[in-house]
Amino acid sequence: MVTDYKQIYVKHNFSIGSTYKNFILYPISFFVLIFPFLIIGCGRRMNCIQIKGSDTMVNLVQAWAEKFSELNPGVNIAVTGGGSGTGIAAFISGTCDIVASSRKMKEIEINLSREHNLNPQEYIVALDGIAVVVHPENPVSRLTMEQLRDIFMGKIKNWKEVGGTDSNIVILSREINSGTHIFFKEHVLRRGKSKGTEEFAPEALLMPSSQAIVDEVIQNRSAIGYVGIGYLSDKLKAIEVSIGEGKPYIKPTIETVKKNIYPISRPLFLYTDCNCSPVVKKIIEFVFSDTGQKIVKDIDFIPVK
Repeated sequence: MVTDYKQIYVKHNFSIGSTYKNFILYPISFFVLIFPFLIIGCGRRMNCIQIKGSDTMVNLVQAWAEKFSELNPGVNIAVTGGGSGTGIAAFISGTCDIVASSRKMKEIEINLSREHNLNPQEYIVALDGIAVVVHPENPVSRLTMEQLRDIFMGKIKNWKEVGGTDSNIVILSREINSGTHIFFKEHVLRRGKSKGTEEFAPEALLMPSSQAIVDEVIQNRSAIGYVGIGYLSDKLKAIEVSIGEGKPYIKPTIETVKKNIYPISRPLFLYTDCNCSPVVKKIIEFVFSDTGQKIVKDIDFIPVK
């Protein structure tokens, strides 16, 4: 009997100390005392939704969360970034309800989810373009995909090799658990081959977030990095990109991504368990509503509706 109560005690995260001794002595009265609080605690946890993942999407997801909570009082949504891989790992471990990801889940991640009795449901919720950015005073404004590949792999080391000043190129990349890092590597460095072997230059600086890349480019005239178009501002110069010599150079904008003519663009995803709670289902419905898709546009991504 005591053992069963102890399991309940630990499960609901109460500290075990002198109170536990009293609990053993007076199990029935103590249970009557704490039972209402256990029920309230369960209710609160049921209405607290955890969304984790992509730093590219964090501002968008936060805006969704704030509006949804405004329309649905009593539902609390916690939003954290850390990268798509971080969010997927949290989903597999059961510590988040919704994954925000700037890349598709890998087969191994889907299989791991199923081993944990989870069946991931994929939703394409917005479109995004990846902008290559430099300091506004950098004279380089246009680069081909091949030049970008050679720069980020370290083959082109000086800006003068691509029409810039005589200064060493400082390469900025997202860290390896970032969906943006994986997409850029597979799409630019590996020319769309997910199983290619090309890698970023060893000297590339791995930044913890898209905002960190923005901040570094703003103060470093020799730096080059990549971010979602939602991070663009007049403090950055977005490079116009061509798929090859003689082909048009395309600037990363909402319109060029929507028309599928900007070379570095992608879908953005949310993942849930197929057997998710009614609250999570309601959040997904909200994301695809007119209000939810207007927020996509307001945050400078491209709506899917």
